[in-house]
Amino acid sequence: METSLFDVAAQKLERHTGFSQLEARGTLRIAVKSAGLDPKSLTLDELGAVFEKLMPGELEQRGVIDTAGACAAVMRDLENAPIAATDSSSSNPDDIFSRLAKS
Repeated sequence: METSLFDVAAQKLERHTGFSQLEARGTLRIAVKSAGLDPKSLTLDELGAVFEKLMPGELEQRGVIDTAGACAAVMRDLENAPIAATDSSSSNPDDIFSRLAKS
């Protein structure tokens, strides 16, 4: 099974918050859906916006004390993850044509 950016982000969230796998995935899914995004086709930029705008509130509701630190740590890990370098899952027409032009 192929690992998605969502999967990696959930693993990093689990690591930096002490959540269980189910808690991390569920919390991330709620935040992603609240942003109107599809977990299957997330880009690093979209995740960055979710972790900046929505995730601190979600984490605070679940008792995480250092929400800003946890969000920053997850994003730092994601930016260094190999999957971020191969992130080409956006279905935005501008992104698609940009990728085609680079080919």
